[in-house]
Amino acid sequence: MSKFDAQDAPKPVGAYPHARRVGNLLFLSGIGPRDPETDGVPGLERTPSGNFITFDFEAQVHSVMRNIRSVLESAGARWEDLVDVTVFLTDMQRDFHTFNRLYATYFPDPQFQPCRTTVCINSLPTPIAIELKCIAVLKEIG
Repeated sequence: MSKFDAQDAPKPVGAYPHARRVGNLLFLSGIGPRDPETDGVPGLERTPSGNFITFDFEAQVHSVMRNIRSVLESAGARWEDLVDVTVFLTDMQRDFHTFNRLYATYFPDPQFQPCRTTVCINSLPTPIAIELKCIAVLKEIG
C-alpha cells in the first residue's frame, strides 16, 4: 500500500492522505475546490461576519477538477484511469444541471467516462458546494 499527498492540491482538512494505492486501485479521499495556494474557495467572497457576497459554482467545479487531476498525477495516474466518481453536492436543485454540463466537458470520450453517482448532502466541512470521491485503476507495479 502506498499513500500520496499532492503538492498541487489543497491540504486535507483532517488526518488522511489525498490518495492510497492498493494493488492496481487508487482511492482518492474526498477532494474539494479549495485553492492549494490560498486555501480559499474559488468564486466565493464573504463579508467579515461570514455572509456570502458572491458565489460561483462553475469556478468551484473547474477547481475541483484541477485538484483531482493534481492528485491523480502525483500518484502516477491519468484522467483516463478514473473508473468511479461519487459527487457530493450541497444543493442538488441549484447545481446539478450546471455540474452535469461541465462534467461532460471533462469526459467527452464515452470510452473513458467513469461510472458516477451524485448525491445531495446538507454540508461539507469547509464552505464549499461540491466534493468528489474517486477510484482509478492503474497498471500493475513492476
